[in-house]
Amino acid sequence: MKPKEILVLGASGQLGRHLLRKLTKKNYKVTALTRNIHTKGYILKSQANAGWLDIVELNKFNYEKLEKIFKNKDICINLIGILNEKNKSSFNNIHSLLPKLLAELSKENRLSQFIHISALGVESAIESKYAKSKLDGENQIKNIFKNYTILKPSIVYSVNDNFTTMLFGILKLLPIFPLYYEGKTVFYPLHVTDMCEIIEKVIEKNLIGETIECIGPEKMSFKKVIESILKTLEIKRFLLPMPISIANIFATLFELIMKNPLITKDQLILLKYDNSPSGKYKTNIDLKLNSEFKYFDREIAKYSYMWKDGGEFAKSKI
Repeated sequence: MKPKEILVLGASGQLGRHLLRKLTKKNYKVTALTRNIHTKGYILKSQANAGWLDIVELNKFNYEKLEKIFKNKDICINLIGILNEKNKSSFNNIHSLLPKLLAELSKENRLSQFIHISALGVESAIESKYAKSKLDGENQIKNIFKNYTILKPSIVYSVNDNFTTMLFGILKLLPIFPLYYEGKTVFYPLHVTDMCEIIEKVIEKNLIGETIECIGPEKMSFKKVIESILKTLEIKRFLLPMPISIANIFATLFELIMKNPLITKDQLILLKYDNSPSGKYKTNIDLKLNSEFKYFDREIAKYSYMWKDGGEFAKSKI
């Protein structure tokens, strides 16, 4: 039987790299798009056996080339997302207009499935540009293509993320760490391999016309996340509740001087709202899409040695 042809956008990110391994091991033929094949190609090539992965460069928007890439595909998976805006990479372009275009191409080419990664909790954060663009992208897809599956994960973490690794670095360096909203914001951290399993099961079960909220096994406040990282680093830091008025001043400064700001004003708005299931949609747990879960403390301990004084010699036996 001819293997399914899957197009993956955003393949070089944390989730994309793990997903390529998962899909190709299941004998799916994957085409991965990348903006720069010279800097990203070598990473992507190492994720799959030869013959199961094609890498195509699309370094700037080219509708005709994208249209050709969609030919003879069965499934499109969109993993592309940004946390802060840069030049033409605006929230509207990336989270709203791009999903709309992909849904149109999926419909035009009669794909069996279009899987789109959105975000958990965006319905509540109505003041956030990020949240509004994510929600608009979801609605655009639903209005265009009936064979959609929208996945809304909480924080996805791993050794390759930009969340726990950033916190490890900051907490290692600074004696004081700011807590916004007293660190009460709720998350359901989901390990990247658990998220990949959800996508795999969505494909296997051919779940279409579904919006699924994707959560990990633990409900954790932001303060609890920080405390877990401090525990695995075996260090102590003073956790200081920071007024949002002062946090906004720092965020404005970060946005002005940093290419990748530590935090932005829009992210401060997002932190006002819990990153938790709305109850409006089924979750991955409701649908039994995971065989087992990885737990936050145990997983971060596996790579915390990189921020410890002993390096490799500080590895724990887990």
